[in-house]
Amino acid sequence: MQQQIVTDSVKTAYDVFYQEHDEAWRMLGAKYKAQHIVDVCKGHTFNKVLEVGAGDGSILKLLAEQDFAREYDAVEISESGVEHIKARNIPGLRSVQVFDGYHLPFGDESFDLIILSHVLEHVEHERLLLRELKRVAKYCVIEVPRDYKADVDKKIKHFLAYGHINVYTPTSLRYLLKTEGFDIVSDLTSMIEPEVTRFNTYVNQKKPKSLITDLKISIEYNIKKGLIAFSGKKKNEEMANAYTVLCKKADQQPEIF
Repeated sequence: MQQQIVTDSVKTAYDVFYQEHDEAWRMLGAKYKAQHIVDVCKGHTFNKVLEVGAGDGSILKLLAEQDFAREYDAVEISESGVEHIKARNIPGLRSVQVFDGYHLPFGDESFDLIILSHVLEHVEHERLLLRELKRVAKYCVIEVPRDYKADVDKKIKHFLAYGHINVYTPTSLRYLLKTEGFDIVSDLTSMIEPEVTRFNTYVNQKKPKSLITDLKISIEYNIKKGLIAFSGKKKNEEMANAYTVLCKKADQQPEIF
């Protein structure tokens, strides 16, 4: 019998996480996450794709609509999430099931690609999960929010409210992946798009709509985008809101000691 690794309180929280479901908000976020996956995988073809921590299936639904792959499977720690995925009737979806957060119910190299989008920041034992991903697929797409910034100490309660128990920069994620035997194939950084900020401001936060707020959101986005366009990679990564990487199992494992 496999030992339970996920803390009981964490498992309970995620079991009911998708019962109060905001379809419009989740699909809006998934729209850009799915596009990042497509962009970072450009030039590669994947037939069998597994999404680990598939949430409510929003990303898989959008990828299937773009014929990203031929077959899809999904695992999710949340029982309410699995029910949402099943209800979507995603074309090409072969299976969806609850898993324990670490042990994937598939054989070695069963998939061409694993997707892990905005999951790693929630994982209690991230290296254990990464080793399981490497066992089951040669390639992985991983996206994390760029939470680690200068004022991170003041935002611990904020991040915990979203279930973020790990914080990353592009550099720290690359280091984690390389020390776990992954090679970086391609990567990209991204910012929060204006329509996402407007939705969060007017719908989630219920602030009154105004032309001034709209202009402020657009101006701030365009200024940041302009600065990134004329900056080097390091500055680009410092200003990003998320980091997406396509990686593959390295031919040789890193030598430690």
